[in-house]
Amino acid sequence: AEGYVIGSCIKHIPIAGRNITYFIQSLLREREIGIPPEQSLETAKAIKERYCYICPDIAKEFAKYDSDPAKWMKKFEGTNSVTKQNFSVDVGYERFLGPEIFFHPEFSNPDFTIPLSQIVDDVIQNCPIDVRRPMYNNIVLSGGSTMFKDFGRRLQRDIKKTVDARLKLSETLGGGRLKPKPIDVQVVSHHMQRYAVWFGGSMLASTVIQQLRIVIYFIELYFQPEFYTVCHTKAAYEEYGPSICRHNPVFGTMT
Repeated sequence: AEGYVIGSCIKHIPIAGRNITYFIQSLLREREIGIPPEQSLETAKAIKERYCYICPDIAKEFAKYDSDPAKWMKKFEGTNSVTKQNFSVDVGYERFLGPEIFFHPEFSNPDFTIPLSQIVDDVIQNCPIDVRRPMYNNIVLSGGSTMFKDFGRRLQRDIKKTVDARLKLSETLGGGRLKPKPIDVQVVSHHMQRYAVWFGGSMLASTVIQQLRIVIYFIELYFQPEFYTVCHTKAAYEEYGPSICRHNPVFGTMT
């Protein structure tokens, strides 16, 4: 909030893109469809990246596939790395069941039952009350797993449902005398979405490097040449490796 991290409000669920890959791999394995064992993970990853998407309603999605499978099924084709023979995989329910673990994490791990939308809502509710509305209005997506089609739309819809239900309950408990002001929920997609984490880290690193340059300049200005007597040179690091960091030029070897 306001450029600062509210560390006490950080939450997470230990589910990421690799879990989707493993889940799809297990679904394919249960069908025993002849994928070379050594390529099952690679095949699951390719299917995830090419064909998966977020559905608005999982029950309706099952019905849609059952009513017209030819329309929605996809065919993945690969080559056995050992025999060089081609193989094909019919991709059906995996297309939407894979990414669905973000909203039904129990599909992948029964120890986790709280969906991503609830995690986001809990985080914002734990923040100071004066920053909650701006945060609901600026939920920024980052990471490759947020690139699934309609991911942002589903997340926004589910969070909005939770927020509206809370406002409705508040109004009911108040006897209808006061009508709460609606809260605008916006999930933001952007062109740096896939690499946002790396991009943010690179910006932070460049800022830190610039600050270090300024600090080093003043150190050199006021303490030269004594400054260099307490430094390790690049040549020394290349000769001794990381172990040189366990040696202090002033106090000697540190064990």
